[in-house]
Amino acid sequence: MLSIYFVICHIINLFIMSHIDTINTNSWFVIANPTSGNRNFSKQWKEIQQLLKHKNLDYSFAFTQFSKHEIELVQDAIQKGFKNIISVGGDGTLHHVVNGIMMQRYVKSSDITIAVIPLGTGNDWIKTYAISKNIEKAIEYICQKKTYLQDIGILKTINQITYFNNVAGLGYDGYIVNKLNKLKRFGAIAYLLSGLAGLFLYKKTVFQIIFDGKIIEENCLMTLFGICKFSGGGMQFTENVKMNDGFLDITIAKNFNFLDIVLNIKKLYNGKIVHHRKIETYKTKQIKVIPLGVKPFIQADGELIDSGEVNVTIIEKAIRFVIP
Repeated sequence: MLSIYFVICHIINLFIMSHIDTINTNSWFVIANPTSGNRNFSKQWKEIQQLLKHKNLDYSFAFTQFSKHEIELVQDAIQKGFKNIISVGGDGTLHHVVNGIMMQRYVKSSDITIAVIPLGTGNDWIKTYAISKNIEKAIEYICQKKTYLQDIGILKTINQITYFNNVAGLGYDGYIVNKLNKLKRFGAIAYLLSGLAGLFLYKKTVFQIIFDGKIIEENCLMTLFGICKFSGGGMQFTENVKMNDGFLDITIAKNFNFLDIVLNIKKLYNGKIVHHRKIETYKTKQIKVIPLGVKPFIQADGELIDSGEVNVTIIEKAIRFVIP
């Protein structure tokens, strides 16, 4: 009798889960970060709700209440049957949504679709795909249902595993992210202020960089691992990027100094900096960086992750994103 009871319960559970999936196949779960950007969130959220309703998009929503809450929210949504997620916020919000998807074990990550309504300060990820910061246009993209299956990177440090969807790195850029956390109240200019502080205060260290049978030891400003083009508020340190080719785009910035940065400020934003004699670029599927001096900060998608040694790999075509 007991075994029959468990069989019946199992059948009922399968029916319920199937029913939830049917309900939510075309439904969206909206995860919104009320602290993103420096504008009036309540006004923006009202506009978002009105537009979603006007476009007849079926959705549920939740607001983040603490740091990395997106991870918990997205995993709960997927467990309930949602496969379409809208990230409302900046690069940090999207980063945590991606980590929630990659960490869950309910469905294949490539079965999940993410759309972005950008409200953040930097919004570097959207620049690669030319996604508008206009809320109405962002929602129109969702209605058009055009998607792109993108690669996702994996950072393994001594303490943790973190996923990234845009650009990660260690050294100067990690230092900037650390400073940026204290200056975000200044808006977009915070990136410039953080960058200037780093030029005067960041102490370069020797990196041992290992990939594809090569071992490079350089006194580095930073080493970057790119999937997309832009980071640091619009700077371009990656070249010939293809976001689903299964390769990391590596940029090694060697012994740059203050004068190098000042003389090449325009090239930082138009992508030509990769042709500087102190810049080396590579493509690889796996790379390990070991600092031989001070342990520099590691950042992923503009979020401070850890410090010290890091091993980086990539998962090809891991998550589907809505694009114009």
